[in-house]
Amino acid sequence: MKITTYENLSDDFFAYQDFEGIDSVVEIIKDVKLRGDEAVIEYSRRFGDGDIQALELTPSEIEEAIKLVSPDVIDAIKKSLKNVKAFAQRQFLSINNVEMELNGAILGHSIIPLERAGAYVPGGNYPLPSSAIMSVVPAKVAGVKEVIVCSPKIKPETVAAAHLAGADRIFRVGGVQAIAAMAYGTETIPKVDKITGPGNKYVTAAKKEVYGVCGIDFLAGPSEVMIIADETSKPSFVAADMLAQCEHDLDARAYLVSTSEDFIKQVELKIAEFLPSLATADIAAQSIAQSTAILVSDFDQAVEIANKKAPEHLEICFEDADEWMPKFTNYGSLFIGSYSAEVLGDYCSGTNHVLPTNGVARYNGGLSVFDFIKIQTFQQVPRGSELCHIASIMANTEGLMAHKLSADLRKKP
Repeated sequence: MKITTYENLSDDFFAYQDFEGIDSVVEIIKDVKLRGDEAVIEYSRRFGDGDIQALELTPSEIEEAIKLVSPDVIDAIKKSLKNVKAFAQRQFLSINNVEMELNGAILGHSIIPLERAGAYVPGGNYPLPSSAIMSVVPAKVAGVKEVIVCSPKIKPETVAAAHLAGADRIFRVGGVQAIAAMAYGTETIPKVDKITGPGNKYVTAAKKEVYGVCGIDFLAGPSEVMIIADETSKPSFVAADMLAQCEHDLDARAYLVSTSEDFIKQVELKIAEFLPSLATADIAAQSIAQSTAILVSDFDQAVEIANKKAPEHLEICFEDADEWMPKFTNYGSLFIGSYSAEVLGDYCSGTNHVLPTNGVARYNGGLSVFDFIKIQTFQQVPRGSELCHIASIMANTEGLMAHKLSADLRKKP
């Protein structure tokens, strides 16, 4: 772990990843748009996802997959679903249709869910049922009519989570080809209105490429955690949380910001103690070596760093941390106090773990029911409204004479 100070932080520390210029992504998307299922199957084979005979899982395959999952995992999935659904439902209650009278006109907005959403669930060496839960549940709570899931090398645990969360269709495909298929539609995979869910840099670049054809949640870079701690914090907790982030992949990063140099050294000792026992030690060791500890003189400096970095996960686990909460404004999700482990948000606390990284938290929050609705305005104006006179003047000012005509024709009662 690299150690630096507030004064020595470089601009590179706050730099954001760019997803431009990945030519292979553009070519794959064009090919899937042109050749549909054939291209999806071909790229899946080429990139190591196997020789796929049928893109979609059948009801019997879903049933058989669920039978392969141990009862304790099914129980954990159901409890996680219950909490995530409860929080999403409470969020949804905060949104209301609006109607008001203004200058004799009736104005308002309506809350309308999307028709179809696509959830991308990463696969690979380990199943990620939690990612299926986080994308499917809020979509269903919001009232989306059809939610599809795309996941490469999909494991029984992920199938179980997607099905129990309410996914309508499940496809055994991932990567850029899955994003392209959901954006443009193929013979088998339907076109969606919005794509959500995490993925590697190629998946993220693909989401950027198809944005506009359909909606996306946000562009996220490598996963990250920032932990702000002092001598009152627990070194073992902080070390474990940093390693938990770093074991995701080689690009994941953990940042420790502390007012105590001695505490930083204690955390380093705990990291060295925990690492050898981890099955993911090879990945975690390389990521933690590229992570950073920053020594600050006070918490005001820590707040400044956090708000400028806008980390995906922000843990504030120092004494009276809750009193400092209002000062932090840029983060994907906030974890307050030593016992609010980031891993709980990953799996089961109820908040969503699909979160903005790469500085996106400066302008975007995490995935929620709000991502699956449209707030659409309406107006009903009575005959002879004064609004026509105002619009006529504005149109004349802008030189748009057909606009002026449209308003003038409606001036008379």
